[in-house]
Amino acid sequence: MLYLSYLMFKSLKFWLYRLHNINTSLLRDILICWFRPVLFLSGTKVVKLKIVLLFIIFLGVGAVGWTNPSYAGLPAGNAITDGKALLRYALPINNQAIRNLQIHLEDISNQIRANRRWNAISKDISKALNILDKPNEIIRDIPQIYNIQAEDLIKELKDGVVNLQKFIPTKNKDKILQERSQLLYLVGKLEELMIQDFPFEVPEKYSNLPQLKGRATIEIETIKGDITMVVDGYSAPITAGNFVDLVQRGFYDGLEFTRAEESYVVQTGDPPGEEFGFVDTKTKQYRFIPLEILVDGDNKPLYGNTFEQAGLYTKLPQLPFSAYGTVAMAHAEVDVNNASSQFFFLLFDSELTPAGRNILDGQYSVFGYVTQGKEVLGKIRAGDKIMAAKVISGGEKLIQPKAA
Repeated sequence: MLYLSYLMFKSLKFWLYRLHNINTSLLRDILICWFRPVLFLSGTKVVKLKIVLLFIIFLGVGAVGWTNPSYAGLPAGNAITDGKALLRYALPINNQAIRNLQIHLEDISNQIRANRRWNAISKDISKALNILDKPNEIIRDIPQIYNIQAEDLIKELKDGVVNLQKFIPTKNKDKILQERSQLLYLVGKLEELMIQDFPFEVPEKYSNLPQLKGRATIEIETIKGDITMVVDGYSAPITAGNFVDLVQRGFYDGLEFTRAEESYVVQTGDPPGEEFGFVDTKTKQYRFIPLEILVDGDNKPLYGNTFEQAGLYTKLPQLPFSAYGTVAMAHAEVDVNNASSQFFFLLFDSELTPAGRNILDGQYSVFGYVTQGKEVLGKIRAGDKIMAAKVISGGEKLIQPKAA
């Protein structure tokens, strides 16, 4: 009961503080989040709260007229819900030409979903071609050693966009989406060539923890099918490093999924016995991972505090909870810095992110997205097992702590 009161106070304080920045889309987000069970992950426990009465009191304050100019033009459903797209946007690069190319290619699927706006699709393709006609604006940010590879990728991209143009007269939606997917894969390859050095230094106080200085691809074999995920060390090097290290140790092999909430989360990583996380074989102590969230637009992650605790009420994370198959670490509700081995997949519900905001954003460390096998997540039930987890690429980017 005491914790319930604490949560009521904490949540009310959070939303009242934001009233001057709120608009109707964000209000709808709050409404959904309050009337829907709120998730707090602690070990294998999930605490659900429906504080309807408090929200009714909150509404009594009045909601008409709250408009933040930065959100006023944001349409419902504006959130990027494709994990692959989010990973591309999260790469630490600063080349406007390649970003614009990605934006126009990404937008094609938005236009197809919006009643197939073929004129808008045609404009996106034309703008993409204009960018590819100026290859030097892309290549200038790529190390010279990769220039030939970059030129080949740009040529392949241009040929693909020209081919994409041919499908417009016939309005072949499936062919367009298939070609677009391949083109965006090539864009991602170009963007990766632009990264020369790891973009920041992890604080020295965390030097005793594994760090992933880049990205790794993980394959998880379950009894319901295989799942492939990309973990992002550019945004969460400690969280991703801890996870990759545990995968390489075989820690997750044979573990059960302890929670499977339909249309919400699937959770695993709780070892058998009394332990609730990973106990280091050398120190005989739990390995705890700090909350680690890169704020969109910042150069390095925020450590140890939620966005609310840090006063970042209007900020968004670089890796948001807006895609089906978002992967994040679980932690206790009273200590955000005691994550260890348990993690969860978000089974994305579009109602939770009407305009790119989710109540979980800034509260948990997102460190990757499922890129293949998303359909498997919905089939998993509590008690199902991970048969094996393995690193299929990027393992060489894991940096182990130096021996004391």
